[in-house]
Amino acid sequence: MSHSLGVRQAQKQKTRQALLDAALGLLEEQSLSSLGLREVTRVVGIAPTAFYRHFRDMGELGVALVEEALGSLHVMVRAILAEQDGAEERIDRTVAVVEQHVRRYPLHIRFVARERHGGVRAVRQAIAGELDRFAEEVAAALKTQPVSEGWCDDDVRMLAELYVDRLVMTAAALLDAEADGVEGAAGRVVRGARRQLRLISIGRRHWREERSGDR
Repeated sequence: MSHSLGVRQAQKQKTRQALLDAALGLLEEQSLSSLGLREVTRVVGIAPTAFYRHFRDMGELGVALVEEALGSLHVMVRAILAEQDGAEERIDRTVAVVEQHVRRYPLHIRFVARERHGGVRAVRQAIAGELDRFAEEVAAALKTQPVSEGWCDDDVRMLAELYVDRLVMTAAALLDAEADGVEGAAGRVVRGARRQLRLISIGRRHWREERSGDR
């Protein structure tokens, strides 16, 4: 009996993943709000009613795609920020991780970039929630670094949000550069991202002095 349950559960998970993959492929050319579940189930080869065994609606499917897209990236970036190497080395490795992620998962990145301000509220909220957790984790890593000594929690969080926003924008810019196919475009995005992050890092070293002057 348990073996049969295990087989059915594995098949259910396989079908669920097939629905996610099919939706992601279809979303390359359209927004989630315009995508119908019949289109998705047609690609998978199941009846439309079978969709509801896996998701309540297309919004819930979109939330699952958000988790796929962002779940692994912030774990890797957080690990880099937790290292005690110099700021420039961390910046270079972080940008490299984002670049690699875009090249490995372009459809996921395109989906997040499009739906971050899209028409499906549940997906917008899921993206905002993931980025908020990303910022919390980055802030926790930044707080442990010696340069953050004396910083208040609000300022550390503000700095984390600057980093996260810049990484998201870099991912979207890299995706556009890859799609345009202009020689050297992706390299320019990478170099620009490194310069921008270094500028934030330089400002970070002087921020406490600035805040002291405001008191």
